[in-house]
This record gives sequence, structure tokens and C-alpha cells, in this order.
Amino acid sequence: MAYQIYEANVNESEIVIAGIADNGFELAKLLEQQVSAIASIDVKLCRVSMNKSNPIDQVSCDCNLDDLKNQSIVLVDDVLHSGTALIYGVSYFLQVPLKQFKTAVLVDRNHKKYPVKADYKGISLSTSLNENVVVDFSSGDFKATLA
Repeated sequence: MAYQIYEANVNESEIVIAGIADNGFELAKLLEQQVSAIASIDVKLCRVSMNKSNPIDQVSCDCNLDDLKNQSIVLVDDVLHSGTALIYGVSYFLQVPLKQFKTAVLVDRNHKKYPVKADYKGISLSTSLNENVVVDFSSGDFKATLA
């Protein structure tokens, strides 16, 4: 995924990787480390906060929106369940003009209810609606399990 992000931004001097808290931000940190290791691009890391069960309440970011104008942004989450978190995250960043906007997820479950897609994904996994994918970053090595 880091190589894909680099290839899509090869002509950029700086990109922003914004992770949806909590697990999306953990994945964003890993991607930031990997992109920084393979490319001479400055990577700015941001944490996006929202109530995932009711994201219309409030979406916020620890980066100043005005500083993100005309930037290339990658919005990151761990699992693309229904697309709700990503679509509200996208709408937040569309408050300012952007150069490029992409999304990245570790697992795409293919059960979207919104017209949102993952531009970069670790794995696409067809599951039933009753199954849940859980990503655990708590140990030094992360894992994804089907529950």
C-alpha cells in the first residue's frame, strides 16, 4: 500500500495521511513510516476523530483545515464496512480545495451502502453481513480476524 501511495504521489513534495481514530490512525502511522522509508516525500500525519455510530454529529481533525488546502490527502481506516466512516471523513476534507484525495483501508468487506471506494487496500474480503472483521494493533505485530 505504501508503494501505491508513493507511486500516485511521485511528483509531490508533501502528502497528508489522515487516519480515522482509532485503528485507522494506527494504520496511518504504519503507512507514514513506510512511505517515509521508501520516498523523499514529506509526510504529514493527522488524526481524524468521529463518532462512528453517528458520524453526522461531528468529524474533526487535529490538523488545521486551512493548512491542507491544495494538498494531496490519503484518508485511512482499518476496515471498510459500510463506507459510513469514509464518506463522512471525505465530506469533512472537502471543506477546502484539495489537489488529490484518495482512500486506503486494510480490509475491504464489499458491503458498502455509500458510493465510496478504497483506492488502496490491503485485501478485499467477501464476508456475510453477519460477520465482522476485527483488526488488532495492540501487539507489536497487527492481525485481522473474522468474528
